[in-house]
Amino acid sequence: MSKFDLREWLRMADGAGQVELISGADSALEIGAASQLNYKRKNTKALIFDQIIGYRPGYRVLTGSVSNPRLMGMTLNLGLDLDDLELVEALRGKPQQWLEASPDFAAIEVSEGPIFENVIQKDHVNFLDFPSPIWHELDGGPYIGTGCAVITSDPDTGVFNLGAYRMQVQDDGASVSINVESGKHGFQHIRKWFEKEGRAPVTATLGQHPVFLVVAGTEVPAGVSEMDYAGAIMGQRVQYVRGPETGLPIPAESELAFEGWLYPDRTRPEGPFGEWTGYYSGDVAPVLTAEVTGLFHRSDPINLGAPPGKPPHDYSYMRSVMKSAMATDALIGVGLAGVRGVWCHEVGGGRSIVAVAIEQRYAGHSRQAGYLAAQHPVTAYMNRFVIVVDQDINPRDLDQVMWAMSTRCDPDRDIEIMRYTWGSRVDPLGLPGQPAYNTRALIDACRPFEHLADFPTVAESSAEVLDRVAEKWPGLRG
Repeated sequence: MSKFDLREWLRMADGAGQVELISGADSALEIGAASQLNYKRKNTKALIFDQIIGYRPGYRVLTGSVSNPRLMGMTLNLGLDLDDLELVEALRGKPQQWLEASPDFAAIEVSEGPIFENVIQKDHVNFLDFPSPIWHELDGGPYIGTGCAVITSDPDTGVFNLGAYRMQVQDDGASVSINVESGKHGFQHIRKWFEKEGRAPVTATLGQHPVFLVVAGTEVPAGVSEMDYAGAIMGQRVQYVRGPETGLPIPAESELAFEGWLYPDRTRPEGPFGEWTGYYSGDVAPVLTAEVTGLFHRSDPINLGAPPGKPPHDYSYMRSVMKSAMATDALIGVGLAGVRGVWCHEVGGGRSIVAVAIEQRYAGHSRQAGYLAAQHPVTAYMNRFVIVVDQDINPRDLDQVMWAMSTRCDPDRDIEIMRYTWGSRVDPLGLPGQPAYNTRALIDACRPFEHLADFPTVAESSAEVLDRVAEKWPGLRG
């Protein structure tokens, strides 16, 4: 049995009590609002929307697929019974292991797959036949692509890339715009194709196993196919079919997918859209829009929704966990000594606030950690604050991080500013028409190295005393 079938994933999640059915929602705002309410409750679940107003019964939308540790553990083939701390521990070292194992799990081409159960030719394509939610009240239109994976290839090497880029329905349902952020691997592929051929092939899956959402939304190194990486995660090769015209791959068990071409001068007005920063991103702007040559879907397809917004949102938990694990491995991998933990905080969308805990070993160690974390490819995009703390501070606990900043950081000495760094078009501080730079602060919230021996002692009970008291009065420890 394939491990990449979304329906099998749903069966397992439902069996674990992690799925909730919502019937009779309107795709205009109600699916988005119900999803937002779900993300903010204590025990989030995956929501499956059926009987959607105006659409055929069985045409469904799934949200919240990676919104809690049990769903994340299942999606990443780590088990269904993990809590937050156990998930983080289970992920220690895994991204590097998956990267190294990727060549052994290279995706394999097959001639047929469930995605070809229904094939719609170019002149009959209508994305509005499928639930295309208006997720936020001020969105510029329906967005069928939020949990999607856009597939491009490097024309020089043939390596495939999967990227998560939002897609708005265009041309009365005949096409979709693909908002590819500059600097991303997919953008680099498209630019190469434009330079060589004047057009770029593209395929995309709009409904698929959530592991593809994970790999498409995190920074897998260039030259490594996210499909191979997903295979390493699951311990099984991804099976894919090729688009009949473009020849690009589509995971064979996908629910809903398409293929087509991008042209430099084929754009449509797109946006605004509620983005992961928690704000609507920009004004209406021209965005590359696919000439869709084929639409494919399983019978009763499921659209994987992953709408962003003010954190917590659909994939903020997933991004925070995955990027924290990848950042920890990255800093250790470049040889930084004394790394005790890294956490990319969910309140910053898993990108904008990075806390690094180290055991200081030499003068300048904490600054080195800050600079490496600020500019490593894993953490460089849209990073705004890097906070370095001592090993006695839990980088996951923002209260502890802020306490360290309040008591160990001298703003005059310990805050440095990096300018003209890698920003994003969705930055609410960005200016229209200007390059997407940003500025970031490196905050050294470690005790000064020269005062490690004589810095004031923290006023709190020792772990031994706390454990003894908690054993005597168990109700005191929540």
